Amino acid sequence: MIVAIDGPAGAGKSTVARLLAERLGFPYLDTGAMYRALTWLALDRGVSLDDGDALAALAREQTVGFEGGTVTIAGRIVTAAIREARIDRVVSTVARHPDVRDVMREHQRRLAHVGDAVVEGRDIGTVVCPDAEVKVYLVADPAERARRRQIERPEEGAAGLASDLKLRDERDAAQMQPAEDADVIDTTELSAEEVVDRIETLVHARESA
Repeated sequence: MIVAIDGPAGAGKSTVARLLAERLGFPYLDTGAMYRALTWLALDRGVSLDDGDALAALAREQTVGFEGGTVTIAGRIVTAAIREARIDRVVSTVARHPDVRDVMREHQRRLAHVGDAVVEGRDIGTVVCPDAEVKVYLVADPAERARRRQIERPEEGAAGLASDLKLRDERDAAQMQPAEDADVIDTTELSAEEVVDRIETLVHARESA
């Protein structure tokens, strides 16, 4: 079974997806980390973020690895580095290139379809895994999303984080659309555990069906 969890930054995707995967005993695939890792590598190697062809070639050459919660690319552990604010600000620029998305989606589908999986991102239920048995789209009030980001990145100013989230929403608008058959969950006033409870109920209902 594939559980697809989509939604904008700060809606709780990563936390909820990790907790759900642990509870179900499913592998967890963070597709956003793949774009972040590619962005980090491009910056490290001086590849222009506006050069879609070069970025797609880099993505083909250097596959992102996941093991035990560690993210690697080009033999480097980048788990923490890809969560820096500088990556937040430009990852959408990398992800918007069609050729880059084609390469990433192919790799994501291979990883997701090896068995049970919880897969999170922005277009999992619509493009990457449209046949996912359970599709969830998380949303939250912009102010709450900014507050959560502030907790994750206390070194960043609240106003700057709110502005960054707004810009990312605008850049990612094409990918941030829930699948027609997705269950939309507003996480604004819910704890991560409460959200996981709701999704687990959907999973068990699907299993029974």
